[in-house]
Amino acid sequence: MDPAGVFATSYPRDQALIRTRKQAVALLVFLALLLLLPQLLGPRLVAMGSMMLISAIVVVGLQINTGYAGQVNLGQAAFMGVGAYVAAVCATKAGLPFWLSIPLGGVAAALFGFIFGLSAVRIKGFYLALTTIAAQFLFHFLVLNLPMSWLGGSNGLSIEPATFFGIRLASDSAVYYLCLAFAMIMVFGAYGIARSRHGRAFIAVRDDDVASGMMGIDVVRTKATAFLVGAFYAGIGGGLWAYYVRFVAVDQFTLLHSIWFIAMIIVGGMGSITGALIGVFVIKVVQESLTSLGPTIVEQLPFLGGDVVFSVMNVFLGGVIAAFLIFEPRGLMHRWGILKRSYRLWPFPY
Repeated sequence: MDPAGVFATSYPRDQALIRTRKQAVALLVFLALLLLLPQLLGPRLVAMGSMMLISAIVVVGLQINTGYAGQVNLGQAAFMGVGAYVAAVCATKAGLPFWLSIPLGGVAAALFGFIFGLSAVRIKGFYLALTTIAAQFLFHFLVLNLPMSWLGGSNGLSIEPATFFGIRLASDSAVYYLCLAFAMIMVFGAYGIARSRHGRAFIAVRDDDVASGMMGIDVVRTKATAFLVGAFYAGIGGGLWAYYVRFVAVDQFTLLHSIWFIAMIIVGGMGSITGALIGVFVIKVVQESLTSLGPTIVEQLPFLGGDVVFSVMNVFLGGVIAAFLIFEPRGLMHRWGILKRSYRLWPFPY
């Protein structure tokens, strides 16, 4: 038995991300498509792709924290905000390059998340959710009440574009490739964590923390580590957001954003890294489609008013989440797994 108290496997294929040649080919084609995306799409869709990549990093971290370790987290946007502000401060006041300021933002967010992870040792469920909401309000309180010379207060912080060997990464395509590089590293890292002894410890604590402790798993360390890892991912996403928008303000990281991050892992499927990525794609596409459709509806039906239309859109998105909770609580990945099993068993009914 390994040091975490979870039986390890000696079979390399059980821990491999790519198990078949078809999977390897599909992954290479997918990566090639991502690399060619700026040449195939317009600037608006490329910018949307950058937002998806940033959200994917944040949501993958939340998946590790909530989907794998079972620790309810409604403060992921606050951890993202910590990473964004620290990266912005490192870049503007310390003059650090992006490849240092973004990781430092992730480390700062991880330390902030670790503090709240310690509270997860004795509480769970609804009470843990309230504690993480407190992180959201504490973040807003600190940003708005610390001296303006530190974090800019309500005015926020502006940041210059990232530079790489003297080249300004200011265009939509350049920012997209920056986000893609970080997203690839973080997502493959998440797959590694999920397949490691730490990932198995997270799952064991999620399923039954008492039984996990009896097996020899350090439950306190495991829960705190889950928050640390999830917050680190959020901090990296926040640092990328700072360079993407080039402006950081406290109203960019609200409780509503944390709820949407939760919605993404619900739609994609809890306990699946791939499910988190699918959830980000689906929710972002629906949001962007409704945002684009809103002005058209207002133009065709002016008596409704813009406020009513966009409020109805939020209600519709909330209804989509509620429908998934009612009809497909395990998310799209569960449905995809059923389809794959049906395909493999066909035409046999068993």
